[in-house]
Amino acid sequence: MDKDITTQDTGRERSLAGRIALVAGATRGAGRALAVELGRAGATVHVTGRTTRGHASEVGRTTETIEETAELVTAAGGTGIAVPTDHLDADQVRVLVERIGREQGRLDILVNDLWGGEHLLVGSVFGRKSWETPLADGLRILDLGVRSHVITAALALPLLVRSDAPLHVEVTDGTAAFNRRYRGNLYYDLAKNAPIRIAFGLGEELAEYGGAAVAVTPGFLRSEQMLTHFGVTEENWRDAVAREPDFAIAESPHYLARGVAALAADPDRAARWNGRSVSSADLARAYDVRDVDGSRPDALAYFEEVTYGGKAGSPEDYR
Repeated sequence: MDKDITTQDTGRERSLAGRIALVAGATRGAGRALAVELGRAGATVHVTGRTTRGHASEVGRTTETIEETAELVTAAGGTGIAVPTDHLDADQVRVLVERIGREQGRLDILVNDLWGGEHLLVGSVFGRKSWETPLADGLRILDLGVRSHVITAALALPLLVRSDAPLHVEVTDGTAAFNRRYRGNLYYDLAKNAPIRIAFGLGEELAEYGGAAVAVTPGFLRSEQMLTHFGVTEENWRDAVAREPDFAIAESPHYLARGVAALAADPDRAARWNGRSVSSADLARAYDVRDVDGSRPDALAYFEEVTYGGKAGSPEDYR
């Protein structure tokens, strides 16, 4: 999948040429695609994560590595730099930021896509009350989804504000509006709402530097892990719709990534987006972006209106 996508012409010029980016959590999924699309727009992208060709993280997947992500960034036209980093280890994050400062002199775009907690969700979390959830699992979810974001922001922002137009992107699951409903488990709910508030707060702090902080979310993400879960590939993903009808509204990781790359290149992004929480579909409409198959899915609207709202409609009506 990635090889074909990295050579696909999306119609964007090298709008981020000369820009320095860090995508924290770029091993797979949205993080990998975000790194590739920033690279396609010409950026130098530092990609971090815990899974390398010699070491697998607790997620347990060895099929995606940060080295591979860096190679995809370079193949797309950018410069990919893989830096193994555990973002729960403040010393490792300090070393990472110092290296970027020493080698690049500044940081223009920081994408916080840290997570890696999917293996904790099935059985242990969803379907259980908070007090029935193993405490160790719940706290690990907060470490992976909140603490890692705070550590990274705290240590990287002093370098980010050296930029003439600093951009901080928090990646989460759900917009502020969508997450008004309970997300099924207290720990998961906290982990996916915290980045929205981080972006809101950092938007206040970055404003005096001409910067912006934005929380972004995919809809129903067709990540590598989700494809594996359904036993399909990117080439035949629709075969899984028979088992999970809502999968028909799924989007590739590149859909969100293309929207974020367009946002990063927008000179008016602070005025338009600072402090806001937006979906891949919101960005697609704003920047005339489409997914890799040419569609423009809006999974959150589908779930709001059809799944929860009772409106007549099908996933295809929202693509």
